[in-house]
Amino acid sequence: MIKPHGSTTLNPLYVMDAKMREELAKEAMSLPSVVISSAAAGNAVMMGGGYFNPLTGFMNVADAMSCADKMTTTKGLFFPVPIVNVIKDPAPIKGAKRIALRDPNVAGNPVLAIQDVEAIEEITADQMKFMTEKVYRTDDMEHPGVKAFNTVGNFAVSGPIKVLNYSYFELDFPETFRTAYQIREEMQKLGWQKVVAFQTRNPMHRAHEELCRMAYNDVKADGILIHMLLGRLKPGDIPADVRDACIRKMVELYFEPNTVLITGYGFDMLYAGPREAVLHALFRQNCGCTHFIVGRDHAGVGDYYGPFDAQTIFTDEVPKGALEIEIYMADHTAWSKKLGRVVMMRDVPDHTKDDFILLSGTKVRAMLSEGQAPPPEFSRPEVAKILMGYYQSTLK
Repeated sequence: MIKPHGSTTLNPLYVMDAKMREELAKEAMSLPSVVISSAAAGNAVMMGGGYFNPLTGFMNVADAMSCADKMTTTKGLFFPVPIVNVIKDPAPIKGAKRIALRDPNVAGNPVLAIQDVEAIEEITADQMKFMTEKVYRTDDMEHPGVKAFNTVGNFAVSGPIKVLNYSYFELDFPETFRTAYQIREEMQKLGWQKVVAFQTRNPMHRAHEELCRMAYNDVKADGILIHMLLGRLKPGDIPADVRDACIRKMVELYFEPNTVLITGYGFDMLYAGPREAVLHALFRQNCGCTHFIVGRDHAGVGDYYGPFDAQTIFTDEVPKGALEIEIYMADHTAWSKKLGRVVMMRDVPDHTKDDFILLSGTKVRAMLSEGQAPPPEFSRPEVAKILMGYYQSTLK
């Protein structure tokens, strides 16, 4: 199995020892505390699960700026985006060497992690602008990731953390949420050595299903990791529980048994296109995957990124050898009326647009809302049924 990024073994920051966790939870009650942002909570959950190996905690401003600029920390560790704990008001934790980080996404704001404070630094407007433009390639506040990054404050609290729980993800998605170390353990039990990972924040239609199958066959993989985002999304995106049900039904009916692991991770979507694609690859390497599918408009939103920017970043900007995971670069996939199957468009140069079944997201949503299933060449009927139920429930 492929080794983690930046170390020979995975180093999750979750406190495994129950007694130690209990002692830290008691200690947290007497520590100065701060309710962190949803983004910072997601970062803590990801570090807790080993996804952001080999980070030991939140970056300082110098490391965050360096990662935004060159995708490396000041000491040369490759990391494609800043992993920060940014707050609005540092007064409650001023002078503290150890603080409790409280969860913004759970009622009562329970303690999510304990942080040793190395520095509390004010981030200047110019530094925020620089990081925003480097990571998101825009500073447009209409971009959901840009808005989220720029509205949580401008004080960075850096230092190592100890994670005490996995926020709401473990409770709300017990069948799906998995840490990087749990995924490694599961793949080891299955005897998988070569694994292709698929990222999704949406239900999977026929094109996605076939793309996974194509990659699986092309790289001669032992298994497929379907890995869905379980955190916050922009308005209009399908809720995680509905997406989960759709994917499980598709895998149950249309994939060979024991060839797919359905899992999810706790993180808020950045919508950062190319940079987020690199982050996705990095933490799939930490899961033990050997290959990662990057398709058209990967991790994008609107028209902020070109259709294949998330692929070219791996050849043009990611230093050679920075990651061990291999990128499976996919074209747009759709049903070919000529061939009677899903194909990658680049593989059929004799086709015109009319030779494919292509439906816009707007058109599909309208059909589902009206109780009309998209054609079976576009979406499996059983998946469409779940989605119709969801969309029609939102109209009541």
